[in-house]
Amino acid sequence: MDSHDDGTARALEPGELVKDGYFTLFESVGALEVMDPKMDSGCLAPGESLDEDYDVTRPLLPSEVVGIIDQLLSLEMAWHLGYPLSQTLFTSVYIEKMLQSPPETIQDADFIKGHAANAPRDVMHGALRAYCLGVVKACCYVNERIKYEHSYEEEDFVTNTYNRTLLENIDRYEIRDEIMEARKAIHDLRHTLSDEMADALGFRLELRTAFLRAIELTELRSDPESLSLPWSQMQGVWEVINKTRHLGKPVPEAFSTKIQRRLASTMPPRPIVQLSPEETHEHFKKLIADGINVLNVLNYSDSQSLLNFVLTFQAQKPQPLVFIRALLQNFLFNDMVILGRLSIRQVLDDDLSIVVLPSSLLLDPANDDVEAPHHPRYGIAHQMELFRQRAAQSYLDIFRAFCQNRCRVRRTLFHSLQDWETVQIDAEEIDQLLQLQTEEQPLVYPPNSAAAPSHSLPLSSWAYHYKLRLMEWTVQLGFELDIYQPDELAGMYWYLSHLAHTRAQHLARIQFFSSSSSSSSKPPSTTPPTPPSLTPQQTRSQSYLHLAHLEATTTSHLAAALSALYTALLRLKLIAPPPRPYSTDPLRYQVRMKPFAAIGLPVLPSFDHFTTAVARPDVPTTALLDGAARSAALARQGLEALGKMGEAEGM
Repeated sequence: MDSHDDGTARALEPGELVKDGYFTLFESVGALEVMDPKMDSGCLAPGESLDEDYDVTRPLLPSEVVGIIDQLLSLEMAWHLGYPLSQTLFTSVYIEKMLQSPPETIQDADFIKGHAANAPRDVMHGALRAYCLGVVKACCYVNERIKYEHSYEEEDFVTNTYNRTLLENIDRYEIRDEIMEARKAIHDLRHTLSDEMADALGFRLELRTAFLRAIELTELRSDPESLSLPWSQMQGVWEVINKTRHLGKPVPEAFSTKIQRRLASTMPPRPIVQLSPEETHEHFKKLIADGINVLNVLNYSDSQSLLNFVLTFQAQKPQPLVFIRALLQNFLFNDMVILGRLSIRQVLDDDLSIVVLPSSLLLDPANDDVEAPHHPRYGIAHQMELFRQRAAQSYLDIFRAFCQNRCRVRRTLFHSLQDWETVQIDAEEIDQLLQLQTEEQPLVYPPNSAAAPSHSLPLSSWAYHYKLRLMEWTVQLGFELDIYQPDELAGMYWYLSHLAHTRAQHLARIQFFSSSSSSSSKPPSTTPPTPPSLTPQQTRSQSYLHLAHLEATTTSHLAAALSALYTALLRLKLIAPPPRPYSTDPLRYQVRMKPFAAIGLPVLPSFDHFTTAVARPDVPTTALLDGAARSAALARQGLEALGKMGEAEGM
């Protein structure tokens, strides 16, 4: 820079830039990328070649085939974990040579190009080719299943194939035949191979056959026991594979990042994602176990057991892989037929029957057969159908939301709350119209109180129940995802206790009107009163309401105990709030309660009320801890009672 340029530079104000009018943004970015190894995909080191030097036709030892297959297993699992194919399986020179020219037939799918169909093939090459065919075809099915279901690109999984075919045009039965032929060829070589080496190769090929079979059967959504057979086969095979890892000889030159330069991608070369053998084993073991467990969703008994299965299955740590979550969505929603045999109306009516309307006229299928417009049943059928159309999607979205990753679950529930608020408002209007059709008589609740008589409002009560559950789940996921700071835990546990207590009160109201409806449905009698005999639906509903009420009160007690404990820790300065120069308590409260600010009922506590309820300045610390101990004891009793309940009372 000469003195003239230096003077010009000094004359520039901060933020000003001298730019040639013909030097565009594209050129400036290109100038930064060229010859930068981190940005320029064509940048080569001195003496480096753009093409691979590895010869895929070279003879392979059995131990080398085992080593290459084990490396492919590691890369396959890395892909399942969310890394792109460009950093995993597509770094294999063998797979690249096989897919470089899109194969149209099974003969074309070969890493040794020009090999005649009937020409003899080296057994080790044949085994590796068969394995590569199996793994690529499995990736094809997995990729298509995940793309078909609801997931988030780059957040859960990378479906990009970089303009490479995954053998979509080749039938899986042809690939299965190739694998079987390779296994037979290895079996015929047992006189030259050790039994352990032959088993190591054979079981690795069997894993591919079982995986393809497992994916194929999941499309049926039939008997879970028959669907679990290939998964169980994989489970046994995988243990043998893990025990024979020591037989493999690594061939690192068979994998290269140079292949990324030939993929249809704008990303610069990135390193190969290499999982350790132990990580690969644990992840594959869990994948197979989850593949078996997810089939249990087909053992449908009622809507609440279905929901609880989804909640429990998705709450595992670590969470099931995205492919397993995609299978769960397939079982639940494929063709909008729940579990392959139930309509949305059947599941929704079943849930209404359990929660608020056991043996109710409102859910009687005979209502649909009435054609007289002035008949009460005709009006009931019409109003109930309007409600189903309004609530069905919101109800199904709960199941779909919990099939996502945990961060996305919380975000989705946050957005669903406002929808459920609207569902509740619409349900109240329909409830009022149904009161006229059913001639329902109002009752005093709480009983023996001075409160005005009220109607049961079953549909809006059902919507309110689920809205409260969504609010609780949103708060609980905040704890699970470490969203709250340590000094905020006391307040959020108090709010969770408040929500759970509100839900327990609401369930008690539902239980009261449900029991009253069961009693009032009996004709008057002159004989002494006897305990009313309940229908199976009423018994099921009462069991659910009892269990749900116990679960809500237990949650409330446990959250109250934790709130009091953290409040005491704050008082004793055992928890120190971090410095927040740009934050205030009211603003932070506003942020934490943002998901619930637009909800009309339950009313969001004001900041002053929230602060007083959490801090409890009039309660000594010792009394606060005593109260926490009592609440914890009540929570323990509730948990013990929940644990003792049999399957007949399960939610």
